[in-house]
Amino acid sequence: ILAFLADTFLVLSFQTPLKKTNTLIAQMGITFVNAYVPSALCCPSRASILTGKYPHNHHVVNNTLEGNCSSKLWQKIQEPYTFPALLKAMCGYQTFFAGKYLNEYGAEDAGGVGHVPPGWSFWYALEKNSKYYNYTLSVNGKARRHGENYSVDYLTDVLANMSLDFLEYKSNFEPFFMMIATPAPHSPWTPAPQYTKSFQNVSAPRNSNFNIHGKNKHWLIRQAKTPMSNSSIQFLDDAYRKRWQTLLSVDDLIEKLVKKLEVNGELDNTYIFYTSDNGFHTGNFSLPIDKRQLYEFDIKVPLLVRGPGIKPNQTNKMLVANIDLGPTILDIAGYDLNKTQMDGMSLLPLLRGDKNVTWRSDFLVEYQGEGYNGSDPTCPGLGPGVTHCFPDCVCEDSYNNTYACVRTLSAAWDLQYCEFDDREVFVEVYNLTADPHQINNIAKTIDQEILEKMNYRLMMLQSCSGATCRTPGVFDPGYRFDPRLMFSNHGLRARRFSAQFL
Repeated sequence: ILAFLADTFLVLSFQTPLKKTNTLIAQMGITFVNAYVPSALCCPSRASILTGKYPHNHHVVNNTLEGNCSSKLWQKIQEPYTFPALLKAMCGYQTFFAGKYLNEYGAEDAGGVGHVPPGWSFWYALEKNSKYYNYTLSVNGKARRHGENYSVDYLTDVLANMSLDFLEYKSNFEPFFMMIATPAPHSPWTPAPQYTKSFQNVSAPRNSNFNIHGKNKHWLIRQAKTPMSNSSIQFLDDAYRKRWQTLLSVDDLIEKLVKKLEVNGELDNTYIFYTSDNGFHTGNFSLPIDKRQLYEFDIKVPLLVRGPGIKPNQTNKMLVANIDLGPTILDIAGYDLNKTQMDGMSLLPLLRGDKNVTWRSDFLVEYQGEGYNGSDPTCPGLGPGVTHCFPDCVCEDSYNNTYACVRTLSAAWDLQYCEFDDREVFVEVYNLTADPHQINNIAKTIDQEILEKMNYRLMMLQSCSGATCRTPGVFDPGYRFDPRLMFSNHGLRARRFSAQFL
């Protein structure tokens, strides 16, 4: 089993920079066109992949140690039960990790690079956050420093070479699992030298929500300056282009590894997954560049899978999430999923094309804002509580950018319902059938009964764990709604991201 994890992806741009990946994985297998993350930020999303759990159950709420990102508490409570730990201990797999793990991995306060999480036979993890040069790797717990010589230090190529070495020298008597997590296309968007001139005419997509005011949205979206300045547009277009350039090396990495599996005679017997930990916006609702928002451009990701029993050139429209990856891989390995506490569902029946599969019609999105009490010194006109303010002092996050959503996709409805945990208790609702770019917030005009059902469903999902996260959604035939329960259970909302979990 081989899993590729690209960082902060642009789902709409997928096929152009990754032509080899499209040919070798998508065309040879299945593309999930409705794949999502429960939290559009690196560390919570990666924790969801590893644990198969929603953020309110793995308790990683942002990219800081204080937010439980690679903290000692995470190491004690969650790491022993990740799907790689189960693969190695219970299923006899050789396991290999190379690349970006969690954003605070290697922090001195959490064991430094000497800490190797349980479950990994071979460990080549990047210290801290995304870099391409001048970084430190933990090589099975020993620090290895890299400089800025392209031929030996460019991280995407280093990850490729380490992965090829593993495939060359691994045991042929045990099954294997590889997880290769490239920082690309995350900032600082440093392309390989041979690709610095690529895509010179490419710019960020000009969708209908590009460079418009986010009216009827949460205050953080409304504060963006519209129209954006020419310098902001140039900045985001340049970032978009460089991100594509960095992905060309990821495309090369995937080609090398698929060819190596073919030479080894293992390609037809190997499942290969390709996905990302979150989306990314470039100018949508006049927000220059980042993620962390509840909209499709931030929570939707690519998911491609090829492998035994998967027919080529398939497209699947089922609603899937990154919490499903762990259960899927354990299911492939033959592990009894009833023994886990995972919130996700195994995709294996969908991969095999099983008929009459009962599947979810909704899932939970949840995020806790990262703002702090002080003001941003580079933007003295702004009040306290905001963060990530660039360029032109447009802020991408704030302490009360804390929200939870139900994303519903059924035969009759393509809907998103969101509540903010702020004094306004601000609500956003979108009908994506009529409004795919989420321009019109219909919270004040949608049927009141639907609002009540979605509010109740949100409270249920925010307190769910394991099997209760997979109960019928609002538009499933098996859904039961008793309005009286809304009042007796209303306190559930307070559990959203309370400090007791951290």
